[in-house]
Amino acid sequence: MDFEDAVRSAMLGLVAGDALGVPVEFMSREELERDPVIGMRSQGTHRQPSGTWSDDSSMALCLLESLTEKGVDYGDMMARFLRWADEGYMTARGEVFDMGIATRRALTRFTHGTSPSECGGSGEYDNGNGSLMRILPMALYLHRTMGPDFPQRPEAYPIIHNASALTHAHPVSLISCGIYCAAANELLCGRTGIWDGIKTAKSYYHSQTEFKPYQGIFKRIDGGVLPSLHKSEIRSSGYVVHTLEASLWCMEQNHSFRSCLLEAVNLGEDTDTVGALAGGLAGLRYGWSEIPSDWLAVIAKRERIERLCAMFSAKVCVEAK
Repeated sequence: MDFEDAVRSAMLGLVAGDALGVPVEFMSREELERDPVIGMRSQGTHRQPSGTWSDDSSMALCLLESLTEKGVDYGDMMARFLRWADEGYMTARGEVFDMGIATRRALTRFTHGTSPSECGGSGEYDNGNGSLMRILPMALYLHRTMGPDFPQRPEAYPIIHNASALTHAHPVSLISCGIYCAAANELLCGRTGIWDGIKTAKSYYHSQTEFKPYQGIFKRIDGGVLPSLHKSEIRSSGYVVHTLEASLWCMEQNHSFRSCLLEAVNLGEDTDTVGALAGGLAGLRYGWSEIPSDWLAVIAKRERIERLCAMFSAKVCVEAK
């Protein structure tokens, strides 16, 4: 898969997973076992037409657009996030119907003149998944501009962390974003496995004094541990580590894009974000042609998403030369 196809696969995978999960967000696993998601639904939790994506995709697309037009410019990223929140920019249907508390607080700080790098909450309770859900474009950008070995380069991690810290600045959120980007990079390199990249990222964090105290929180994110866990041991809440574990677990339990995403959303709770994170990785593993055509057919503003992916690919390919 060439880079443009990889970008399209990743972003359409993310958006498809998000849209698949929107109608059942906050439903319990038990409820979904009785009435499982088997395809795109309409109405549901947020009373939206089928194919409607949420804040996960909106913020990821804003980041992708910012990287396309400005490169790494944290002020520009925040300005686009604010435009999304205030104007419904880069939304599926011109409406913001879901926004995390930490993200709302960060954007409020930004409007009051706080520097972008200081906007994100850094407390223990600021570890929702609101930065993890949108970090995938940064992995795409670093893979192309810094090289396919970027998880081995210490200078890559502060860039990922700064993008997270716009809304979520606690070390647990920063580490989660770094691990996810390293996993995505393995798939961008054409490998089917993700654990070598994750091992590289965890090695980096182990070597950094400020991140060492949090290593135990990520002990289950290991190729010898996470894939063998039973479904009952996987949480799918909005806590960033739960979301990361759930998305990686779904990748390891399934062998097709469709089955991976259905597994993800039927875990319940934060269905759109687990779906989006699993979908981004599954898109990279299986390619955009494996995203079910009936899902793609209803995704809101699909053509606009594909155009943005093509623009991003062209821009960063030139930048990388």
